[in-house]
Amino acid sequence: MREYAFELALCGAIEDEETLVARQLGAHVQGRRIIDVVAIEPGPAVDRRAAITDGTIPSAAIEAPVGPGTARALRDVFPDRRPEQRGRLVERAVQAGFFERERVGGDPAVRQVCRYPERWFDRLVGIENKPDLDRPGDLQGQLQTDVSLGIFDAVVLATASHVTGAHRNRIPEEVGIWQFDPESGERDVLRDPTSLATDRTGIEILDRMPGQTDIRTVSPSEKARARRRLAERAYGKGWRTFDYPGCTRCVPGDGPTETAPYCEWAGRIVDPASECGPDCRGYESGECPPVDLTARRANASPWRPDPEGRTRRQAGLDRYE
Repeated sequence: MREYAFELALCGAIEDEETLVARQLGAHVQGRRIIDVVAIEPGPAVDRRAAITDGTIPSAAIEAPVGPGTARALRDVFPDRRPEQRGRLVERAVQAGFFERERVGGDPAVRQVCRYPERWFDRLVGIENKPDLDRPGDLQGQLQTDVSLGIFDAVVLATASHVTGAHRNRIPEEVGIWQFDPESGERDVLRDPTSLATDRTGIEILDRMPGQTDIRTVSPSEKARARRRLAERAYGKGWRTFDYPGCTRCVPGDGPTETAPYCEWAGRIVDPASECGPDCRGYESGECPPVDLTARRANASPWRPDPEGRTRRQAGLDRYE
């Protein structure tokens, strides 16, 4: 099974009412690291987060010096941004239901509709997929980057291969190992991951060259912002990032790959964005199958679609909740 299909099957298998799942997200601070899968264990404030928006709240809006109590002029909220950048940031935050527009002394201003619920997520687990360990690529370097940086609470390698002692020796000891069967959805935990110190200074590996490795230290506050940004993107994106092509031969899969696009002509899960269309020899134009990916995600996880949004209520003089 190709890595794309393996990834979709794993996402379908681990998603449940206590786990939010997303795929292909940036897991770095200044470097370049794309993690295959992120699994989020919700925190006590997840319902408050779900009530704001079903999309991603922009990090710049969360970090901006503005709260729900008093509106602030845009020039004071984003002093280092050009006017057109301010406008784009505000538009994204308003569309997300996190900012509302007002005016202060005739100038454009914004206010948060509610306080950001920092504790909406608890643990972040990063999962690197490598169905075939005989073709590892830069697996060791990728996993070592995840461990040394420590954005995730835990890191796991998922594979369909038989894991030998030689394989284990090439994998950082902090990394857990799952043997996963994408056909049945069965998962064997061969090694539990070690909990990583997300609240301590991390080391980000930026580049590797023969005889030289470029690194930088990452402060706990930088890591906290990166974790929040990653969690927000995961909440808004999810893992069903595909659209069904207009082909009668592309239908929903079975078992762990339920809702994933299965091509009857190719006999496998396909990536519609790169493999489907009139250029495919098996393509037969027709209507897309009636698959409601939004409803499926809502039924299978803590994510909630199309919330009513949060409205402010005054709790005291100049104080809002």
